[in-house]
Amino acid sequence: MLGQMMTQPLLISSLIEHADRYHGETEIFSVETDGSVTETSWSQVAENARKLASALSKLGLDPQDRIGTLAWNNRRHLEIYFAASGAGFVCHTINPRLFPEQLTYIINHAQDRVLFFDATFIPLVAALREHLTEVQHFVFMGPRNDDATAQIPGVQFYDEMIEAGDPDFQWPSFDENTASSLCYTSGTTGNPKGVLYSHRSTVLHSFGSNTRDVIGFSAMDVVMPVVPMFHVNAWGSPYACAMSGSRMVMPGPDLHGEALVKLIDNYGVTLALGVPTIWQGLLAHAEQSGSKLASLERTVIGGAACPPSMIETFRETYGVDTVHAWGMSEMSPLGTANHPLAKHRALPTEEQHRVRESQGRPCYGVELKIVDDDGNELPRDGEAQGDLMVRGYWVLDSYFQMQDQDLLQDGWFATGDVATLDADGYMTIRDRSKDIIKSGGEWISSVELENIAVAHPKLATAAVVGVPHPKWDERPILVAVKAEGEDPTEEELLAFFDDKIAKWQVPDKVVFVDALPLNATGKILKRTLRAEFEGVLTR
Repeated sequence: MLGQMMTQPLLISSLIEHADRYHGETEIFSVETDGSVTETSWSQVAENARKLASALSKLGLDPQDRIGTLAWNNRRHLEIYFAASGAGFVCHTINPRLFPEQLTYIINHAQDRVLFFDATFIPLVAALREHLTEVQHFVFMGPRNDDATAQIPGVQFYDEMIEAGDPDFQWPSFDENTASSLCYTSGTTGNPKGVLYSHRSTVLHSFGSNTRDVIGFSAMDVVMPVVPMFHVNAWGSPYACAMSGSRMVMPGPDLHGEALVKLIDNYGVTLALGVPTIWQGLLAHAEQSGSKLASLERTVIGGAACPPSMIETFRETYGVDTVHAWGMSEMSPLGTANHPLAKHRALPTEEQHRVRESQGRPCYGVELKIVDDDGNELPRDGEAQGDLMVRGYWVLDSYFQMQDQDLLQDGWFATGDVATLDADGYMTIRDRSKDIIKSGGEWISSVELENIAVAHPKLATAAVVGVPHPKWDERPILVAVKAEGEDPTEEELLAFFDDKIAKWQVPDKVVFVDALPLNATGKILKRTLRAEFEGVLTR
């Protein structure tokens, strides 16, 4: 016997319809590529999405054709999110920070039929155009533009498509398992791999994200997603904000500390999401300018391990609660978020703070386990560390258009992280499996050493990598970037580890560099550092 309840497909179009119907007047502030700020609303975003969907439907595209974007966080990009997926196409967000060869591979592999692009990327699209074998329509995201016309023959213009679109376009209904959007991994090894999300997985991810123990967007919030919309759908925040009716501040191309502090203060941002490298710049400018970040209540930090010192600065100096989160492209991306349990209220303050330093607990919809090299599940005691496995409602089961895959192990996806789990489900990333250091048969977490190092006031940032050692196989070295105006010595940095970690885990050497190499999503390229300093302990 079946339940007697209504059945409706979980579709992305339902999110923008909800935002239009119940939060239509809620403002969305958008920083454009020229630095100007436009004010729109959920109602206007919804209308433009319908107009754009109708215009796309007249281009002779087939259902599920891919619609590519090379764009910043702005209101036109937001409209494309809902228009492309809602009309039954696949919204393919592309990371413009990748190398041209990678961009060409991704766009061709995805078989994008339409490519939307911001003004910043006119030269890039012009250079790539002849290599893009499947793209039929190039669309400049703005009004008619002479530079775009001169450099890209046959270019179309977003604002003209909107003007010609039908504001009464009716969103089609289809199977909720239909593909909705496509993101490619950053391709640290081999070619980038595509992760194809469905309408169902995206809506369920939005429900999960909106629970109080994850992010919990609210109609009371002013949300600034600093994480780019070309990176795992800005962690799903555009969909979750439509579901909750939050105000949004779309920061555009300038993500430097000064610009972000001004946006927070000018528009009363209450919740901001981004990676640690972004918050380093924001905190530095807030201190320099004297801003108190008065409106900011919460930050969500993911994409890389967040140093405890950063959590402490947000909390103690600015009164901002920091939610340490973890996930990956293959998980849509949210996997865990760190919030305390009721029993933690009885703990001393310092112990409460230590609880908040891990990557947190999975919400309903995500399951975690850790296993040894033979695939045997390890105890959840907070001590045993093993390979982190995940499964859930918004976790991939195979990569897009890749043959001969054997991706899952008994229905579980191997994340490539080494982690611990405790009895309450709090998960701590010890390292990426390829980055953890094995010295004399014992494991050393590069993340733990980095968290200690970046708390030193004379360092701007730092990374720890393992390099060959004649006796111990591998030993850690600290690759450090000095803070502006500071000149720390190797001795004082190594002494900073005293009483914070076992002596045998302290790095053998400090190497000073002007900057750390970063990949297209802002993560430190440790393989580059390992290659560069491979012989530093054996010479």
